[in-house]
Amino acid sequence: MRLNWGMIGGGEGSQIGPAHRIAAGMDGLFTFAAGALDVDPAKGRDYAQRLGVAADRAYGNWQEMLAGERGRADRVDLVTVATPNSTHYEISKSFLQAGFNVLVEKPMTVSVEEAEDLVRTAEAAGRICAVNYGYTGYALVRHMKAMVARGDIGKVRLIVAEFAHGHHANAADMDNPRVRWRYDPAMAGVSAQFADCGIHALHMASFVTGDEVQTLSADFASCLSARVLEDDAMVNFRMARGTVGRLWTSSVAIGRQHGLTLQVFGETGGMRWAQEAPNQLHYMALGGRATIIERGEANLSPEADRASRVTQGHAEGMPEAFANIYRDLGETIMAQGQGKTPNAASSLFPKAEDGLRSIAAIHAAVASAAQKGAWVDARPPMFR
Repeated sequence: MRLNWGMIGGGEGSQIGPAHRIAAGMDGLFTFAAGALDVDPAKGRDYAQRLGVAADRAYGNWQEMLAGERGRADRVDLVTVATPNSTHYEISKSFLQAGFNVLVEKPMTVSVEEAEDLVRTAEAAGRICAVNYGYTGYALVRHMKAMVARGDIGKVRLIVAEFAHGHHANAADMDNPRVRWRYDPAMAGVSAQFADCGIHALHMASFVTGDEVQTLSADFASCLSARVLEDDAMVNFRMARGTVGRLWTSSVAIGRQHGLTLQVFGETGGMRWAQEAPNQLHYMALGGRATIIERGEANLSPEADRASRVTQGHAEGMPEAFANIYRDLGETIMAQGQGKTPNAASSLFPKAEDGLRSIAAIHAAVASAAQKGAWVDARPPMFR
């Protein structure tokens, strides 16, 4: 059995579109059946057909896709929303209310009120609203989560997270459409770099530890002064169980290529993982020797084994991590369609509640930065 999958956004030249299409097809669970891929209707229809979508399901915009799919017996089972931030809420809510499962790119919305409404909408519709914090699909990130849960490093004391790159450092690139929208409040919302990259690191801290951010203090900077929104941010945070967190995110750190790293330090051990070397996890027990845990090696956690796709020694990367999110979703949708309880191992995909917490953290960080780093409540109102 294969599920039908549709995509909104992610058109030709998109950074994220190819990763989603590769990931959705990797396990043979989804058929790319429908799409509204470009803000230009003609370009979107043409590109979708070149990717193998039937002409009558290559739509000019998302409204056409909603109207066309909702009445079909073979309607899409999952819709991925990969459009600019300001459009996520309207599109996602419309498809959820029509009975579709949704995977939306981060940030899930641009306001806390919208995010809370999506959580309620998904619950009322009985449908999945997932958020693409795709880096949580890496095998060794899931192994870190398992190690924390089983007490391998004791109570977590400190987290240091980074997501810093230098790809928006060139002032001459200011008018590049692929860069400009990220710093435009009308399209990106209240935050640029923290909302674009920083929340990946913040969500990963919560994912690995099973803990939630309660308060934070932020300092934002626009190193390119013409930018309205920040291109560098430092955020200190405290979690519900007392863990101390430090997070740096930047788009002007020349020499940094991707920069997503997570370090977790507990009472009896510490771990370090970097997205640019995702097949190794550095671990040291208190009083022990530093060791490197390799993806695919024997005696890892079931969570890591399930997320590992090829044998040890072969590289796995971002498309495979995204594919693990799609496999989680596919298996869950299939189980629900058969009236079965989904396998617990397929429940690790990030959910609307995770997206809501991230949006609340973004707005809290913006408020804190405006108050010169004042500590503020980072929880969404409905979770306080």
